[in-house]
Amino acid sequence: MKVSYKFLLAACAAVVLIAGMSMRKAALPQVKLGFIPLTDCAPLVAAKELGLFQKYGVDVVLTKEASWANIRDKVLNGELDGAHCLFGMPFSVYTGVGGKAGSEMQIAMVLNNNGQAITLSKDFCGLVGYKEVGKVNAAVKQVQGRKEVTFAMTFPGGTHDIWLRNWMAAAGINQKSVGIITIPPPQMVANMRVDNMEGYCVGEPWNGVAASQNIGFTQIASQDIWKHHPEKALVVNKAFATQERENLKNVMKAILEACQWLDNMGNRKKAAGWLSKPFYVNAALPVIEARLLGSSDLGCELGVAKYKEDYMTFFNKGYVNTPRKSHGMWFMAQYVRFGYLKSNPDFKGIAEKLILDDLFAEVAREAKVPVMTDDMKPFKTTYDVSFDPSNVGAYLASTKK
Repeated sequence: MKVSYKFLLAACAAVVLIAGMSMRKAALPQVKLGFIPLTDCAPLVAAKELGLFQKYGVDVVLTKEASWANIRDKVLNGELDGAHCLFGMPFSVYTGVGGKAGSEMQIAMVLNNNGQAITLSKDFCGLVGYKEVGKVNAAVKQVQGRKEVTFAMTFPGGTHDIWLRNWMAAAGINQKSVGIITIPPPQMVANMRVDNMEGYCVGEPWNGVAASQNIGFTQIASQDIWKHHPEKALVVNKAFATQERENLKNVMKAILEACQWLDNMGNRKKAAGWLSKPFYVNAALPVIEARLLGSSDLGCELGVAKYKEDYMTFFNKGYVNTPRKSHGMWFMAQYVRFGYLKSNPDFKGIAEKLILDDLFAEVAREAKVPVMTDDMKPFKTTYDVSFDPSNVGAYLASTKK
């Protein structure tokens, strides 16, 4: 059968046209999000692996970053549109504790509660046990009898820094009597192995890894210091939040769905499998899986601690994800409490500037998930006095330094 040249030309043109239309239809707006290799980057990983970003119409590129300082710099200069980030970091940076004062990073939503810990080196084995906060100060003094004691956290004014300082205050440790250094999360275990520090506060799996490698032991989990505390947040570049509002909303909807998926405990083994891959956390699967399921092998022959309702949570019927201004004010109060700031910042004004609670409420309504209504009400952490956001001065006058 003969086929005319004109017919072939027309057929080819049609194929090219259809392909072009398909490509245009498939081209989604690209959004770049950074993460640090920690178990609580799981909402971003799950949203990616489950295809939820595409479901909500955004092409999200995830990039693994080396340190929280990298995350700060790239979010501020727009190299990243947003990131898995310490809840405290935007307040630390804005007040000049952890960056150039006045630099704005904005919190769109909270990604998880709980799931961090304080690890002590084997120097402390037998001197203090799991959650024995009352014995910590004497143990530190005993170790100081033969060597200097240094603790590590991950970013000045970030969550790990503040959990560490709250723990020291509860234990009665003079914070000027020990060294406090900054180490990126994935480097904690290696630094303890070569005796660069005697303790650290970081997220999982790096506490579990230290225990599994017999380098240190878990002395206390962050949820023992503040049950259901805000931990990581989706923090975004200000220009991205204002100029690409719909893209940000779609990213948030995908992450909200991922958070709900992650809080089905039957899905956590699958999530642990993704997280253990080299591109994500790159740590041993059994360690990631156990602590994600609420089981902590403490190390130093202290046995296994089980967390039944206060393990790492990602949704908790919506309790996790609502960003609260009062929590931001609490973090800034800690900066005054521990001497980072010499005078009170504008607690409420800064929290209102950096927390996108109205945007979250809008997204939550459209996604049909609950928004918590407990913001700006007093709350109390385990070892501290009550914090009333309407009277920060009274809190600072009565809390332990």
